Amino acid sequence: MAWLSDPQIWASFLTLSVLEVVLGIDNIAFISITTNKLPEAERARGRRLGIGLAFLLRLLMLSGVAWIVSLTEPLFEAFGYAISWRDLILIAGGLFLLFKGTQEIHNEFETRDEGAPAVRESFFRVVAQIALLDIVFSVDSVITAVGMTSLYAVMVAAITVAVLVMLFAAGPVGSFIERHPTTKMLALSFLLLVGVVLVADGLHFHVPRGYLYFAIGFSGLVEVLNIVRSKRRRARIAQRAG
Repeated sequence: MAWLSDPQIWASFLTLSVLEVVLGIDNIAFISITTNKLPEAERARGRRLGIGLAFLLRLLMLSGVAWIVSLTEPLFEAFGYAISWRDLILIAGGLFLLFKGTQEIHNEFETRDEGAPAVRESFFRVVAQIALLDIVFSVDSVITAVGMTSLYAVMVAAITVAVLVMLFAAGPVGSFIERHPTTKMLALSFLLLVGVVLVADGLHFHVPRGYLYFAIGFSGLVEVLNIVRSKRRRARIAQRAG
């Protein structure tokens, strides 16, 4: 257990934990939006099951580190690029996010009349969608972990921290999106953006994630300021009416 007192190992753990949490932001947004399609009584169970699946998938992939690394090996060539299983998974996941995001936007603004009840989906359909995207996000998460450290315990600990953050954040994020409909459009736009980035990565056009998270952070800040301004305006109107 001498490694517990090694500062380099703790530095690796902290760095990897932060990276895993950042990589989990996309997953939190998707889980929050998808589980909001469930009846309110089933949302917490759907979030727990979806995040539990994410955790199990990451642990299963970590147990087969050699197999995970082999996913980056070229499978065939197309248009002058070597395509691996990882590339195919990223492209499929990106296309799914583009499809899902576009479908949700369509349902939100085209197929719902004013005052019509929200579209609900079955519990198992929602969990299946979460599991499908978990596979995509797990591949990137585990490959990042393998590239950061060779210690299995550190990888498991960092991924556990990220999953716990997802578990505690998904509920409040989902509730916030439910209370503020404009944030749902913003979150769906983020998912479309993430889908484009995943497809680009799969086609070997790497987009630095820093640009993506800066855009998400800046847009989120603007939306928070808009919500605060709207609340103050409603409060002033209420005071005048009173």
